[in-house]
Amino acid sequence: MKPDNRIRVMEIIARMNVGGPATQVTGLSRALDREEFDHRLYTGHVDAGEGDHLALKEAGVPVHVVPGLGRSVKPFDDQRALMRIVAELRAFRPHVVHTRTAKAGALGRVAVRLSGVRAATMHVFHGHLLHGYFSGPKRWAYIRFERLLAGGTDRLVTVGARVRDDLLAAGIGRPDQYVVIAPGVGIGPVPDRASARSLLGLHQEAPVVAFVGRLTGVKRPDRLAAVARAVLQRVPDCRFAVCGGGELRERFERDVEPMRHAFHLLGWRKDVETVYAAADVVLLTSDNEGTPLTLIEAGMAGRPAVSTRVGSVAEIVKDGETGLLAGTDALELAEHVVRLLGDPPLAARMGDDARSWTTSAFSVERLAADTQALYRTLGRSRLAKPDGPADDPASDPASAAKG
Repeated sequence: MKPDNRIRVMEIIARMNVGGPATQVTGLSRALDREEFDHRLYTGHVDAGEGDHLALKEAGVPVHVVPGLGRSVKPFDDQRALMRIVAELRAFRPHVVHTRTAKAGALGRVAVRLSGVRAATMHVFHGHLLHGYFSGPKRWAYIRFERLLAGGTDRLVTVGARVRDDLLAAGIGRPDQYVVIAPGVGIGPVPDRASARSLLGLHQEAPVVAFVGRLTGVKRPDRLAAVARAVLQRVPDCRFAVCGGGELRERFERDVEPMRHAFHLLGWRKDVETVYAAADVVLLTSDNEGTPLTLIEAGMAGRPAVSTRVGSVAEIVKDGETGLLAGTDALELAEHVVRLLGDPPLAARMGDDARSWTTSAFSVERLAADTQALYRTLGRSRLAKPDGPADDPASDPASAAKG
C-alpha cells in the first residue's frame, strides 16, 4: 500500500508510566505494519515517583509530547492539553483516534468534536475504574461522564469480557459498540533459577514469592504485607521479592519493617523476567484489575500465580490449572501461597501449563493483528467518504502554517 493511502492513526495516552497500558502501547507500536498505517503516539509527562516506561525499558518508540497532559486533573493544564490535541488533530487529520486511560480518553474524544476532523474514535478501558479507584461521588461522576462520552465513540475496547460486562452493567455504552481485545506481551529471555537468584541476591534454596507492580492503593500493598505475615508464620524461611514503586512505597516499607529480613525491595527493573525466574510463586493482591500483564508475564516465565479473583484475572489465570485464585481475604491468599510452596511438583506443573496458555493466547503478534483489523474497519469507513473542507489540511490555517 502506498504511503499516501495509509490509514492515519492518532493514539493518545495520558502518560507512559510503568504498567500495563504503556507496555501495550510499546508492543503495538513496534508490531504495526508501517506500510499500511501511519501511527503517531501522543502522551504527557510521568509524575515524580512513577517509573517512566520509555526510559526504563529503553523503548525507542517516537512520541509527540502534549504539554499539560499527565495523571493529575489540573484545569489549566487540562485546557492547555485539550487545545494542543485539537491543533494536532487539525494538522495530522487522522482517520482513527485511539485513546487510552480515563483522562486521555476524555480529552481526546472531546478534542475530536472541537476540531471538526472527521475521525473515527475508539477508546480502550484497560480496567474499568469502577472499583478501588474513586470514592462514591467521584465514581458517580466518572460513570456519568463515561456514559456521555460513549454516546459519541465508535468503538469501546476492553481488555477482557468481565471488564466489558461490568461497564455495560454500569450503563456505559451499548453491546454493539464493544470489542474485546486481550493484551499482548512479550518478555526477554528467561534466565535459569540459580542465575536469577544470584543476580537478585536471593538465597538459592529459600522459597521465593514475587510481587511485580505499582505500590499504589488499588494494588493493595497493605494486603501484600498481611499475606506475607501469614505466610511467614507457616514458612519462616520464605522470601518476598517486590519489584516496583509508587506513592505507597514508604508506607509499605513501614508495614513490613518487623519482617524486613524477608523482603527484597528491588524498585523498578527493566528485566522483570529475572524476577519471575527467581520466584516459585507470583502474587497479586489487587482490589481491581483489567487483565494484569504481571500474571501474563509470570505465565510466560513458567511460574504459577496466586491472585485475587477481580476484574478479568480469571481470563488469564485458570484457577486450579495455571494458578490459584481467591477472594480479597489475606488469609485465603496466604493459604494458596503456602500450598504451592509446599508442593513443588504441583507448582511446576501449573507453571508449565501457564507457559503454554499465555504464550498462545497473549502474544504481541495477536494483539497487533486484532488492533490492525479494528483500525481497518474504522479507517476505511473514513477513507471511503468523499473529501471535504474538514478533511483538507490546506483549508485549516493552523495546519497550513505548520506546513
